[in-house]
Amino acid sequence: MKPSNNVCSWTIAGLVLAGAGVASAQDWSQWRGANRDGKAGGFTAPAAWPKELSQKWKVPVGRGDGSPSLMGDKLIVFTRDDAGELTLCLDAATGKEVWKDQYAAAAATEPRGQHPGPRSCPTVAEGKVVTYGVRGALSCLDAATGKKLWRKEDGATFPRFFTASSPLVADGLCVAQLGSDNAGTIVGLDLATGNEKWKWSADGSAYSSPALMTAAGTKIVVALSAKKVVGLALADGKLLFQIPFAAGGMAYNAATPIVSGDTLIYTGSGRGVKAVQVTKSGDEFALKDLWSTAENGVQFNTPVLKDGRLYGISQQGNLFCLDTKDGKTLWTTKLGGGGFGSVVDAGPVLMALTPQGDMVVFEANPAEYKALSTYKVGTDTYAYPVPSSRGLFVKDKDSLALFTIN
Repeated sequence: MKPSNNVCSWTIAGLVLAGAGVASAQDWSQWRGANRDGKAGGFTAPAAWPKELSQKWKVPVGRGDGSPSLMGDKLIVFTRDDAGELTLCLDAATGKEVWKDQYAAAAATEPRGQHPGPRSCPTVAEGKVVTYGVRGALSCLDAATGKKLWRKEDGATFPRFFTASSPLVADGLCVAQLGSDNAGTIVGLDLATGNEKWKWSADGSAYSSPALMTAAGTKIVVALSAKKVVGLALADGKLLFQIPFAAGGMAYNAATPIVSGDTLIYTGSGRGVKAVQVTKSGDEFALKDLWSTAENGVQFNTPVLKDGRLYGISQQGNLFCLDTKDGKTLWTTKLGGGGFGSVVDAGPVLMALTPQGDMVVFEANPAEYKALSTYKVGTDTYAYPVPSSRGLFVKDKDSLALFTIN
């Protein structure tokens, strides 16, 4: 999510989008980066932060709030124009179009029609690109050519505020949260064909994106549904554990579960932050409560875990640091943005971006909040910025730009 190298030479070791099955540490190949943890690789902080960032290029790409994905020397962005939803592959050095896929699809109309385009991020993995449209169109494209491999279109079943969940790809499966607030499903589809391998459908859908964890040697899809936190076996979709987590009032589940080994951290508006350990006894999985705090609940972003501390943006719009040993709040500072925004771990520094385009670079310091620099990088910046050794890629309302640090 943020700035780039202080030198703008770029040498990713032999990664080609067409054949890359495993993301490089320098890639940002899906929602919240290569490992869905908000961590960006390949960034080197400058000795002194410049007063301004330099814009190398900016191109129109269409409306949408989903973050672009970076894989090797290509960018994938999922948006819409007047004709429907489109997936663009761009050259990362120049912003020039490499290929495009488009299909007819109605826009999102709520709230107030201000965000008509996709909110989910393209997932680039195993030589494929998977996208999830606002009205439930799930697509799989060839990453090298943009050729459609399969597409499942519903058009009538989606949550109240349309889809926002970004699909997960692992072990030849595409895992996606489908359906409406009251009748949702989490499915595991064969990535090559789109054929259903398994399905779980005991709750409504939400706006959270699933994460992957490994506990007791088992790969587990962890997801926030409308009223629960659930753990499903990646291999067959078997329900391994569930936690009641219903929101009240105007709140809903949108944050991605945070995974650290066998520890699971989850959060929601009005419900603070909670941590559990996932264990196994015999054939059954169990959860051990570690801590819970009523403070710093989030709704419109997902905190990032760094060195045993959680950094995020609360529903009140405060940037916070929380100790994951006991859930204690170490510091807070006003950020703004109405609780929307994004935080990224860029190695030596952390960065936070608000929808107003205000980006702050700050220390990963548990003792105090210490800002190093602030930048204006656009407006309507609901998407995560994507850092690389080339620079900082920023998606705003309808454009994508590359900023460099000089």
